[in-house]
Amino acid sequence: MSPIDRITGYADELTAIRRDLHAHPELGFEEIRTSGIVAGHLEKLGIEVHRGLGKTGVVGVLQGRPGARRIGLRADMDALPIEEESNLPYRSTIPGRMHACGHDGHTTMLLGAARYLAETRNFDGTAVFVFQPAEEGLGGARAMIADGLFQKFPVDEIFAIHNNPNGPHGKILVRPGPAMAAADFFDIRVAGRGAHAARPQEGIDPVLVATAITQAMQSIVSRNADPLKAAVVSITQIHAGAAYNVIPETAHLAGTVRTFDPALRELVSMRIREIATGIGTAYGARVEVEIRDVFSVLENSPDHAAAAAETAAELFGPEHVDGSSTPHMGSEDFADMLQAVPGAYAWLGAKPGPGLHNASFDFDDTLIPLGAAFLARMVERRSVITA
Repeated sequence: MSPIDRITGYADELTAIRRDLHAHPELGFEEIRTSGIVAGHLEKLGIEVHRGLGKTGVVGVLQGRPGARRIGLRADMDALPIEEESNLPYRSTIPGRMHACGHDGHTTMLLGAARYLAETRNFDGTAVFVFQPAEEGLGGARAMIADGLFQKFPVDEIFAIHNNPNGPHGKILVRPGPAMAAADFFDIRVAGRGAHAARPQEGIDPVLVATAITQAMQSIVSRNADPLKAAVVSITQIHAGAAYNVIPETAHLAGTVRTFDPALRELVSMRIREIATGIGTAYGARVEVEIRDVFSVLENSPDHAAAAAETAAELFGPEHVDGSSTPHMGSEDFADMLQAVPGAYAWLGAKPGPGLHNASFDFDDTLIPLGAAFLARMVERRSVITA
């Protein structure tokens, strides 16, 4: 019996878990209920459970047949600060929070893979299941690594999978080398001088400064970056003022930068600082710029990306595999784990629907047995590789 057939036999149970997680979303480093559910299911399977890595992370350790190989599998658990806009019977019960990226599904797929491997034990060595908190820009992977993840639970390689609402349904996408962009988050704080809106000459308008910075920053990609190298600069927040007739004292801009090239990443950061402080000086305002390294470039090991493609072809057929897919400008903190341990990150196509981080997004439950089978089969195949 193939992993897909066996896992499909209990897909309804897994779907119930996924929908329960969806109804009870928790933000990064707050995944108390979620990690408890994960730990409880692993313990019922006879899997050794360790809690508290990276605050709310969970690690499960399962011994197979005698062998030295140790294969890691990772899933993320956190939700997003988004108000869900759906009428699903299992919609979020927590105001302002929802699973809008499918981490509820990723967690469930890894639980499904863990159950399959615990019941069959058709692998050599050790399987290590990593349930990570706080993937959405809060540094959950780095927190687990700092807590000694790979010292306490060493692995020879590690794999992860993410749903892809762009489809095609059931198709695995994986890419050797740089596959997802590095990400920086920035905050630009403008301090002007407040005044009555009817007497603007008495103030220094931080809103004017902030909008001038916003427009000027769009020139970084179009005029400073090498057009053959990918870069994104997005301002996603502007905050200022609280009244119709008051020029405020301050304004705040925030956003993100995405790049693949380290030199370009440095250039973009330098230009943000130069543009923001220069415009501030021109208008007589004080400007402070903070730029934070949040995600590294996600680089798949070529050998492990090829192994992931081969495994997917075996399970789903070669027509359902793209082993040289296009890089994503999105970011993923599994990148930090791949800097410590070789491995690969793949995407699994879902039925068409609202995109990631959309208030109407819902994970495609038909992916659960497919993703779980893929992760489980990676352990079965890679555990017998000789060094």
